[in-house]
Amino acid sequence: MASLKALKMRIGSVKSTQKITKAMKMVAAAKLRRAQEAAVAGRPYAERLEAVMSRLAAKVTASEGSPKLLVGTGKDLVHLLVVATSERGLAGAFNTNIVRAARAKAAELEAAGKTVLFYLAGKKGRVLRRFYPRQILHDQEIGHIKNVAFTDAQIVAEDLIARFEAGEFDVAHLFFAKFRSALVQEPTGIQIIPVPLAPAAIAAPVGAKAAVEYEPDEEEILAELLPRNVAIQIFRALLENAASEQGSRMTAMDNATRNAGDMINKLTVLYNRTRQAAITTELIEIIAGAEAL
Repeated sequence: MASLKALKMRIGSVKSTQKITKAMKMVAAAKLRRAQEAAVAGRPYAERLEAVMSRLAAKVTASEGSPKLLVGTGKDLVHLLVVATSERGLAGAFNTNIVRAARAKAAELEAAGKTVLFYLAGKKGRVLRRFYPRQILHDQEIGHIKNVAFTDAQIVAEDLIARFEAGEFDVAHLFFAKFRSALVQEPTGIQIIPVPLAPAAIAAPVGAKAAVEYEPDEEEILAELLPRNVAIQIFRALLENAASEQGSRMTAMDNATRNAGDMINKLTVLYNRTRQAAITTELIEIIAGAEAL
């Protein structure tokens, strides 16, 4: 049985940990509101732009002059998985779920005979080095980002587009966590390079008979908007990740605070029992000594 001193020190240690987790929960809760507002505000534009790009892509006939981001490289052999995670831990299963989704996609592609490479955006994604030590194409440092800005997404997008045009990969998929609530963050994977074609039902809505004329033509519009679309989708992923991270961290720290409270109660009961046993032992010794006299 642990000594009274050891139990008292352990109770003090758990109380200190509880104060830290409680403070982290409050900080995460304060950051969550702003991050959530930014993520929700960014969704309509990103989703609408993605839909517009898909519909325009469905209308364009692939030719030598078509934008490469639209028609692709003509091959489907090398797939790049862009894994966006956070720089810090203590956020529950937030990072683990994103990495797991990326690994599941990698396994699926490799089973189909494809070559898989990884582009890491976030320190916690580096765990993939254990499983794919020779397949990490690039590790993008995002630790300097405090508040997500579009320029941060542009840096990553420009690097990806340059690598795509250099022929380093054929298809790029982006993995992030879509924010649903503080309790639910959904790991999501989308194709960002080349633009995935919209389903026929979306490309040509039922009952849509209006003739649409583009000025300039579709290819010129795509040449301008395709790079922006890549940056917008990455920006959207960073915003969703920021909200998901804070929501997951708030939940994790709340659970940790509760667990610390339960442990303090258990240790306090054990401490009281141990103290009572020691007092009882001393009384027995005193009484035994008195009777011996």
